[in-house]
Amino acid sequence: MKLFYADHFVLPLPAGHRFPMEKYARLRARLLEAGRFDADDFRVPDAASDTEILRAHDASYLQRVVRGTLEADAQRRIGFPWSEAMVERSRRSAGATLAACRTALAEGCAANLAGGTHHAFRDRGEGFCVFNDAAIAALAMRAEGRVERVAIIDCDVHQGNGTAAILANRPDCFTFSIHGARNYPFEKETSDLDVELPDGTGDDTYLTALQAALGTVFARGKPDLVIYLAGADPFEDDRLGRLKLTKAGLAERDALVFEAIRKRGLPVAVAMAGGYARQIDDTVAIHAATIETARRIFARARPL
Repeated sequence: MKLFYADHFVLPLPAGHRFPMEKYARLRARLLEAGRFDADDFRVPDAASDTEILRAHDASYLQRVVRGTLEADAQRRIGFPWSEAMVERSRRSAGATLAACRTALAEGCAANLAGGTHHAFRDRGEGFCVFNDAAIAALAMRAEGRVERVAIIDCDVHQGNGTAAILANRPDCFTFSIHGARNYPFEKETSDLDVELPDGTGDDTYLTALQAALGTVFARGKPDLVIYLAGADPFEDDRLGRLKLTKAGLAERDALVFEAIRKRGLPVAVAMAGGYARQIDDTVAIHAATIETARRIFARARPL
């Protein structure tokens, strides 16, 4: 299983910043130390090109990001101060999901050890998201003629509002988001399928709702490729989550998604999405368990 990363492109964030950027490097280190992946399984992706980005984003927005001419309000929406490293990291993160999709189509499963930047809209970024990697990748796979239809299964605790907006009216791209009803973003977009959950939702209710929704995703979406955003932020001790899933519940969530994909003989590209636990090691452990679950389940799948 190939794992694409760009954690060595470090963003200069102020002390006390809410985004735990170091989780990505810790995740890669944890997976390496576990000994179940070879060093060659970890790959640095190419940066997403302008052509790839512009299928999902407006040219004027891309130019303002690249040139560092984003308005102050636009930078506040994103939540990161502008820097050349921010631009390169954002391109590489989108490139990692592109590479994961292409690899998954050949090998069954691959992952971006970051990504899931689902709050980026066509003309703006929001919520720690600059470029929308899932939308960029879905549109690239269509433009390259690799697939007819893509489904995005978004299990981050926050609605994939940017993804829903960018891919609206695209019958070849099915968007599904299961998220907290009262959590950010407070003005929701309309995905092809949204499942909204009340604050405090725990394992059993969440998994029941997810299982029911997955049947709809595959019946209506009829995908040739799945992009799975495996957010760690539904965790019960996440600072921004408001749901109450345990680590065991999140592991069962991942297994439920991967088994549903595997039994249909579909490839899947995985992105990590959000995770803001009070103890960063909890977030890293949840992300690592997602990758380990994918490795285990797709090791049983026949090559595509």
